[in-house]
Amino acid sequence: MAIFSRLAAVSFGIQTVAGLIFIPLQEDRFFDFCGSLGFIITNLASSYAQAGTPLSHFTTNSWVGLGRRRSLLNVVLYTWAVRLGAFLFSRALKHGGDSRFEKIRKNPKAFTVSWLGQAVWVLSVGLPVYLVNSVPAGLDIALTPIDYASLAFLAGSWLFELVADYQKTVWRHSKDKKLHNEKFISHGLWAISRHPNYVGEVGIWTGVWALSIPALKANAPLLGNYIWLIAGVSPVMTYLLTRYVSGVPPLEESGAKKFGDDPKWKEYTRTVPIFFPWVRPS
Repeated sequence: MAIFSRLAAVSFGIQTVAGLIFIPLQEDRFFDFCGSLGFIITNLASSYAQAGTPLSHFTTNSWVGLGRRRSLLNVVLYTWAVRLGAFLFSRALKHGGDSRFEKIRKNPKAFTVSWLGQAVWVLSVGLPVYLVNSVPAGLDIALTPIDYASLAFLAGSWLFELVADYQKTVWRHSKDKKLHNEKFISHGLWAISRHPNYVGEVGIWTGVWALSIPALKANAPLLGNYIWLIAGVSPVMTYLLTRYVSGVPPLEESGAKKFGDDPKWKEYTRTVPIFFPWVRPS
């Protein structure tokens, strides 16, 4: 489909340009910043790549007539991207880099794969929003009670993530001030999941996908009968990346190295689920 090729060209184009700049410099501090920027620019491009219409026919007037669904989805994506980018970029600057790339950045081929992988991440995770934006203005459909339920789930998941991040930030600040000597956080939401922030992240994109489904189904003649199902790659990709690739595995490995012999760590990993709170620990 033309829409996919356009979105892919934008997503891969941004990360390719960034890679050409930062790979030779072995610079990883701007990696996550470029990822967030990729979401923002790709989403802007999706608003000008509406189904069945040449890209050259669209101007800023394409924003006229945005429905509530599209507006909500766009607000979510932009807010999420700015928050994530600001948080990770400031952390990378504070620590002088990202520990995930300590070895990779010195290997041009491996570092290139990381930048291209980020383009795939940007393209797949934001896909529900990009596709809803690609529907011609005026063809969005009104929100229903099911949509409000999806929105509530999205908001609840976001709150879950924010609370988890806040609890860990407070815990770290208290530790820095020597107000406690705990080796790892194990209270609050961290008492029901070892990675509640990632659980919230999966919930956010599940809610985004659910909110996009009615619009995608209603415009199936333009986008394809199974486009709503294809958009489901967003929460699936988010889960796979956080649970099995760049999220949980390195943190669990680091925790095992630091606290593996600590009885409290053993008890924590034995009794608290590694991801979803309702799943038995493994």
